[in-house]
Amino acid sequence: MMQGFARLLINLLKKKELLSRDDLELPWRPLYDMVERILYSKTEHLGLNWFPNSVENVLKTLVKSCRPYFPADATAEMLEEWRPLMCPFDVTMQKAITYFEIFLPTSLPPELHHKGFKLWFDELIGLWVSVQNLPQWEGSITNIKHLGYFKDFDMSIFFLPFFFFSFSQIFTRILRSLNLPVGSSQVLVPRFLTNAYDIGHAVIWITAMMGGPSKLVQKHLAGLFNSITSFYHPSNNGRWLNKLMKLLQRLPNSVVRRLHRERYKKPSWLTPVPDSHKLTDQDVTDFVQCIIQPVLLAMFSKTGSLEAAQALQNLALMRPELVIPPVLESLTSRISESKITFQFIATFSTLVPLVDCSCVLQERNDLTEVERELCSATAEFEDFVLQFMDRCFGLIESSTLEQTREETETEKMTHLESLVELGLSSTFSTILTQCSKEIFMVALQKVFNFSISHIFETRVAGRMVADMCRAAVKCCPEESLKLFVPHCCSVITQLTMNDDVLNEEELDKELLWNLQLLSEITRVDGKKLLLYREQLVKILQRTLHLTCKQGYTLSCNLLHHLLRSTTLIYPTEYCSVPGGFDKPPSTYFPIKDWGKPGDLWNLGIQWHVPSTGEVSFAFYLLDSFLQPELIKLQRCGDGELEMSRDDILQSLTIVHNCLIGSGNLLPPLKGEPVTNLVPSMVSLEETKLYTGLEYDTSRENHREVIARVIRKLLNHILDNSEDDTKSLFLIIKIIGDLLQFQGSHKHEFDSRWKSFNLVKKSMENRLHGKKQHIRALLIDRVMLQHELRTLTVEGCEYKRVHQDMIRDLLRLSTSSYSQVRNKAQQTFFAALGAYNFCCRDIIPLVLEFLRPGRQDVTQQQFKGALYCLLGNHSGVCLANLHDWDCIVQTWPAIVSSGLSQAMSLEKPSIVRLFDDLAEKIHRQYETIGLDFTIPKSCVEIAKLLQQSKHPSVNQTFLSPETIQEGLKRQQEKNADALRNYENLVNALLDGVEQRNLPWKFEHIGIGLLSLLLRDDRVLPLRAIRFFVENLNHDAIVVRKMAISAVAGILKQLKRTHKKLTINPYEISGYPKPTQILAGDRPDNHWLHYDSKSIPRTKKEWESSYFVEKTHWGYYTWPKNMVVYAGVEEQPKLGRSREDMTEVEKLWELLCPLLRTALSNITVETYNDWGTCIATSCESRDPRKLHWLFELLLESPLSGEGGSFVDACRLYVLQGGLAQQEWRVPELLHRLLKYLEPKLTQVYKNVRERIGSVLTYIFMIDVSLPNTAPTTSPCIPEFTARILEKLKPLMDVDEEIQNHVMEENGIGEEDERTQGIKLLKTILKWLMASAGRSFSTAVTEQLQLLPLFFKIAPVENDNSYDELKRDAKLCLSLMSQGLLYPHQVPLVLKVLNQIARSSSWHARYTVLTYLQTMVFYNLFIFLNNEDAVRGIRWLVISLLEDEQLEVREMAATTLSGLLQCNFLTMDSPMQVHFEQLCKTKLPKKRKRDPGSVGDTIPSAELVKRHAGVLGLGACVLSSPYDVPTWMPQLLMNLSAHLNDPQPIEMTVKKTLSNFRRTHHDNWQEHKQQFTDDQLLVLTDLLVSPCYYA
Repeated sequence: MMQGFARLLINLLKKKELLSRDDLELPWRPLYDMVERILYSKTEHLGLNWFPNSVENVLKTLVKSCRPYFPADATAEMLEEWRPLMCPFDVTMQKAITYFEIFLPTSLPPELHHKGFKLWFDELIGLWVSVQNLPQWEGSITNIKHLGYFKDFDMSIFFLPFFFFSFSQIFTRILRSLNLPVGSSQVLVPRFLTNAYDIGHAVIWITAMMGGPSKLVQKHLAGLFNSITSFYHPSNNGRWLNKLMKLLQRLPNSVVRRLHRERYKKPSWLTPVPDSHKLTDQDVTDFVQCIIQPVLLAMFSKTGSLEAAQALQNLALMRPELVIPPVLESLTSRISESKITFQFIATFSTLVPLVDCSCVLQERNDLTEVERELCSATAEFEDFVLQFMDRCFGLIESSTLEQTREETETEKMTHLESLVELGLSSTFSTILTQCSKEIFMVALQKVFNFSISHIFETRVAGRMVADMCRAAVKCCPEESLKLFVPHCCSVITQLTMNDDVLNEEELDKELLWNLQLLSEITRVDGKKLLLYREQLVKILQRTLHLTCKQGYTLSCNLLHHLLRSTTLIYPTEYCSVPGGFDKPPSTYFPIKDWGKPGDLWNLGIQWHVPSTGEVSFAFYLLDSFLQPELIKLQRCGDGELEMSRDDILQSLTIVHNCLIGSGNLLPPLKGEPVTNLVPSMVSLEETKLYTGLEYDTSRENHREVIARVIRKLLNHILDNSEDDTKSLFLIIKIIGDLLQFQGSHKHEFDSRWKSFNLVKKSMENRLHGKKQHIRALLIDRVMLQHELRTLTVEGCEYKRVHQDMIRDLLRLSTSSYSQVRNKAQQTFFAALGAYNFCCRDIIPLVLEFLRPGRQDVTQQQFKGALYCLLGNHSGVCLANLHDWDCIVQTWPAIVSSGLSQAMSLEKPSIVRLFDDLAEKIHRQYETIGLDFTIPKSCVEIAKLLQQSKHPSVNQTFLSPETIQEGLKRQQEKNADALRNYENLVNALLDGVEQRNLPWKFEHIGIGLLSLLLRDDRVLPLRAIRFFVENLNHDAIVVRKMAISAVAGILKQLKRTHKKLTINPYEISGYPKPTQILAGDRPDNHWLHYDSKSIPRTKKEWESSYFVEKTHWGYYTWPKNMVVYAGVEEQPKLGRSREDMTEVEKLWELLCPLLRTALSNITVETYNDWGTCIATSCESRDPRKLHWLFELLLESPLSGEGGSFVDACRLYVLQGGLAQQEWRVPELLHRLLKYLEPKLTQVYKNVRERIGSVLTYIFMIDVSLPNTAPTTSPCIPEFTARILEKLKPLMDVDEEIQNHVMEENGIGEEDERTQGIKLLKTILKWLMASAGRSFSTAVTEQLQLLPLFFKIAPVENDNSYDELKRDAKLCLSLMSQGLLYPHQVPLVLKVLNQIARSSSWHARYTVLTYLQTMVFYNLFIFLNNEDAVRGIRWLVISLLEDEQLEVREMAATTLSGLLQCNFLTMDSPMQVHFEQLCKTKLPKKRKRDPGSVGDTIPSAELVKRHAGVLGLGACVLSSPYDVPTWMPQLLMNLSAHLNDPQPIEMTVKKTLSNFRRTHHDNWQEHKQQFTDDQLLVLTDLLVSPCYYA
């Protein structure tokens, strides 16, 4: 009910422009209480409440809809309410931010800004900017800021000063969150993957910040696309591609929305965008230009072109002249695929009237130049249509089914053929609809000649041609029918003259083709068919009873289409201009209607409504063709007439076609309602929807006759020939249509609705809005609305007739043949959804098949019944109706069915069914109410509503007695529900405790029992005992269910505890801070764990205030701080009073137990103990648990029990301390002091655990805004002490080898070995904190960098020892870290220093580090010109390194930096490289025969190589295009092909890479070169033959 009302309110508030803030004010607290109760339910996770899955979205949408109407002071109240939750180490932070995201009102008018976002904006933005790693809540903050910001742009006014310093940060974060692969060796931090921003939020941010005087955003946006364009190239693929495509799709869409809002939207009470911040035309052009390149590349992406298509659509709305030419250009080469061609032509013709206007040139002289050109071009329309038809005919002739397939009985086309058929018929139909009469007549004659001069097989080619003919007939029925009907009728009459034809199994091809053609062309306006009624009836008489199935099926189609055409209501034309184009050129100029939208208010739809003549013709057809079949089938059902199976099938086919042809005329089934299913005081009659037809009640209702006959026949078949499945299939169809068919089928409607929406989306104009759709689409929408009325079937009255037919369907659903069961079940489910309360009637019949005592149930029936309980994915699930009366029957029956003799666990299909059933019940179950009462206030409002005058309610007033009676019945119903609940629990327990029940059913039963826990009623005693006894059941599944159930039961039994309000400032003796200050303050110091003042005596204990929740007091104190009262005042357990001494005794008992347990942990119980201690410490005041903490800190690394036990103890301790977050600084200091001397551990598992523990120790040391320095351990002091110990390693210059043996050696080790051991642990710590801590201590880490560069190996090789692998990984993680602008110079200083190191490994690694670091902080570096110059110098100088590997890596790095547009290829750089290339090489000396060759390259060779590498890097930085400077560079490079190695090798590599990347589009790249250059290039690129 809550969801129902919420959805209603959402709909009422949907159009917010209609209700202003002056009309309506809504309170926010009731919504907050509801969201808190449901989304943050205290009982749901314990299984005491099962909410529907949709409830979260409904509630969030509801809050969003109400948000514009919250009072002005709401913002301040919300901040006061939720700020205390903002503790960054706690899950409550996410909760606070989520609340801000959905509740904060962001659309206040400017005069209220001081009460709106100005109260929170700086605070939240500050938080966002200062977080370096992505915690869960960072994404939500970005979301808050966009929400109001996009819908209501007033924020942009003051946004600007803040964003100047952080555009670079925003774009850097967006770029980082795309997770693109960068650099030569890539290791991604798993944390980044899970928490990247939602692209949608990033897009809205960018859109909202665009424009304004500074143009800064556009500059950054261009930079962003420049740096990622090459990732869009079709040859690239990876999981990141998805996000890139989303960015392309959403950004243009978002800009279009903004433009629409600024320029075209109707003004309303919402604050308009100030002119100073609107987007200018220049802004739009710049935007389109910066994004068009990647979009054109993405068109050919491997993942499909949908996103690119949507982006192009939106870009073309803004700047068609920049978008359409390049798209057409790239299409011309690729438009050979037929489906695309059809779409293109169809789209074009829907927008353009195909009328030859060339004659207007002579008559009018007031035309513009463009109009004159268009006029003369229209002369070619006729040729275009005829050429198109020729192409279609060619396609059809080539697709004729091969002989072999025709002989086998496949009715189906291949998928490709059906696509072509669809494209061909819809395109041809569109073209003819849009033609002028003259062109149409030529086309009609052409298609007629084609269809009569060939004979087609009826499966593929025949269908296509018939579709084309139908399209022609639909456009102009009179002229077309004149040609087609007489022709087809005479051919068919001719060919059936001879009576032998009637009995032939294989019919003449020509006869079949003409029948097919005739049946298709009769799908037109019924009035026009009446002229030919005699001819058509004759044909039906000749052909309906052909023996050949294919023949009579086509004849039945003809009958079906004749009935439909004459009885349905439908539009008869879909032209793009009402009234068509046949007007004299002097008064009508078609060019003006190119691309014209339909006018919603003057659509001028031409409807076909059945006339009396048509209705009587339809009844005549039914009397002539349906009646005789029914009489035959009636006799067959009575056993008076023997009919062969084929005859029965033929008769049923005719009956079915008559039924679906005239479903619209036949009134629904009448009869007695089924009573006594539910008691009710309101009328449960169905609402009749008027669908445009009056039923003729004077005639016999054919629907009822068919129903009688078919039921009789069905029983006859089931009793005598159950294997006649083909007839049964048809009977199932007929029953389904008898029950529900009123002119259209749901599945057909759904697919049309889907395609309508697709077309609408692809052709709408989002920029101007105003429902500008083409006329055909609007007509289609009206027709769909009409069909929707005929399809409305929910809530029909359940009558005896329906009951009989649904029971027949149940019988068929449990048949012996699986296909019959399957088809019957689908119809059965559809019927169950339509009739009120019929499920109550059917459930006992289904359960009868599962009853254990029955001996006569077959396995097939058993399976069928299970499927009936399971339901299909969208319909009713009988096993799980939201109603006590139903589940009290179904659940126990499912459990007991385990004892049925038809049940066999050997059959996988049956096992799977039970799994699905249990899974579906668990997934869909929602707690069913026991106590449903309507509050008095609601009753009062209802009475007032009854008396309302505007709008008036035309109902009789309810008397007070009636209202009393209603309330009394409700109480009885509640008592009933409670009885049912207890019966269900007992029945399930009885079921589970049966003797021979298979284990599977026991588990299902216990699972169902656990769903019955609730928070408003304690579980019956017997069930509580059952769960407690199962806590140590053999099966782990049962143990787990019992554990979670007992947790819920304990929550149910928890008594209400007394609470008091305290004043934290009084307790601490310090006043409230004047502004917000988070972290360790004097007024929250009393919460800290302090071993000196721990309550140890009874008196101290009772005078202490314990605050259990960890987040209270960190950010701010709540207005009303509540804690539990002392032990004295709490409700007593029925035992002797527990006082301080009892608590002591308990701990005395527990501590030794825990000690023993922790020293005996095994691999299996390791996680459980961690969870156990962490859960015990969670949300508990640490001062209460001081025994436990002291015990855990005793000596975690004693070494007793080996490294595993040590690691376990640390793990358990970490779990306990981590839950306490910021409240135990003393314990963290003690732990750190204990661990520091032990950091040189030898065992890897202990080292890893210490690394993780250190992360948690320093987690609290954050640099967030408005946060006091922490009293917990700080990173800088720790790092300083570590660096002191690592000094021996820092001072040596050679590479560090790890030669420490893996055992804790006795005796003194030298400092260096100690240093290496220490370093290993420190690496573990840095790696562990890379993804976990909020901010990275960059300054401290920088001091360790030189050391890592010395160790890290160059190659990726798993055989390296742990130290080297870790160093490499650690560097990779550090290079991905987010830097702040002030840290950039520090990092570059260290990198420059290492680049001068004597180890070439270090110099090489500097380059790989640089690649990743620059890309992940691109805009922050770009904002600092000194840094860009520094990096450029560093890379170019390393090109001249003496070590070959370093030079090559420098070239790769340079190429990458050029490619992402971090550096630009300018003339100084080019000149520099060309100078280096010209370095003269020394003459080769003749060597003495005995001397060793000189291995060291000469300085000149290095310089020359550097130049060649530099030019190569420039060439490779443009892998997908050829800039103007490239041809000359390639020529310069080719001059060095004969230089000594390694130069020659470099040139060869560069050329072969150039060839590989430019190969795909070589035809267009060739244009950039002169002929001479091409000659040289071709010589170079065609490799000479090896044997020459």
